[in-house]
Amino acid sequence: MLHPSIVYASFDRFPSSKGAAIHIRAFCRALANEFGCVNLLTLKGVNDLKVNIPEGVNHVQISALGPNIITRAMAFRSEMHRWWGNRRFNIAHVRSIFEGYPIAKHKKDLCDFFVYEMNGLPSIELKYHYPDVYDDEILINKLRKQEDACLNAADLIITVSDINAQYLLSRGTEKEKIRVIPNGVDLSIFNWKEPLPPRRDTMKILYSGTMTRWQGVHYALEALALYLRDFKAELLLVGPCRNQQRKALNRTIDRLKIAKYVSFIEPLNQIQLVSLMHECDVTLAPLLPNDRNLEQGCCPLKVIEAMGAGIPVIASDLPVVSCLAENNIEALLVKPGSAKAIKNGLLKLRDDFGLRNRLSVAARRKVVREFRWDISTKKLINSYREMLS
Repeated sequence: MLHPSIVYASFDRFPSSKGAAIHIRAFCRALANEFGCVNLLTLKGVNDLKVNIPEGVNHVQISALGPNIITRAMAFRSEMHRWWGNRRFNIAHVRSIFEGYPIAKHKKDLCDFFVYEMNGLPSIELKYHYPDVYDDEILINKLRKQEDACLNAADLIITVSDINAQYLLSRGTEKEKIRVIPNGVDLSIFNWKEPLPPRRDTMKILYSGTMTRWQGVHYALEALALYLRDFKAELLLVGPCRNQQRKALNRTIDRLKIAKYVSFIEPLNQIQLVSLMHECDVTLAPLLPNDRNLEQGCCPLKVIEAMGAGIPVIASDLPVVSCLAENNIEALLVKPGSAKAIKNGLLKLRDDFGLRNRLSVAARRKVVREFRWDISTKKLINSYREMLS
């Protein structure tokens, strides 16, 4: 099977500034280069980001309308089924149950091989996006059953960290199916630049990424308020933010009386983001110690991209971070859920340029050695070849 027919389906927006879209682009480009054409099915993305579709990728954008994520997922499945028609593909590669469950359920009719890329599970993550479903046991059980169906049907399961892999094993997944392939960094975009020398005026602090609760953005705000008691600083919040999330953050900002020190910035493309990183003193990744980060696991792209660019990182000391960066070597890892610990990290970096520079150089070296997209996509291609053989 020199040139298998491949469908890569994802209930994610593409193009987009989110880590999911960056991951999708890297994987689809590698698959198209190796095996020929890839049919990419996604939600309609943000076209003004001007992201080039990789050569060999046939991108089909699906408009899935509805008042909530479940109705939108059902609309996506319906449109995907209409596009699929009576065709049969060699490989169907999915990123979630929302597009994956109907394929897993009818695998014999739709594909020869089913690849399930487990970056996150709705039974764990949905409650952080939609708090109202927290106590909806019926919905959570349905989600888990669909997750199990995808895991059982999969010929290959790809996940991003050993923590994710251990969680999958706890769910009864066969170890032989699982391949751990971490996120990567495009070093041609995330070029290294020496950290800024200590400022005597205002420390420029960056947070980039989604504003969901598991990211701990509220603790970044509280750390800023503590730091402002002694020194000047500003916090830039870059990334997608839903109305409900923005309102919650604004309530915290108003309570702390720090509105004039916080700026919200719309999502940036990667070139714009790395340029902003090089203008800042430090970036934060204050992940919280909850089931999403501790049990399920993740591979925070914001951390390794910042490491690649050379901006000093202060992040929560959680296994999903410590497997990427060692404390006081490639990043400052601090107590999770502690604004005071983040503030102490900021103070530590404030005047110590030697520390900033050591962290920056070591972090870049770690990324070059272990977290490049070409390394990750080579593992992907090898995993495909093992499956096909």
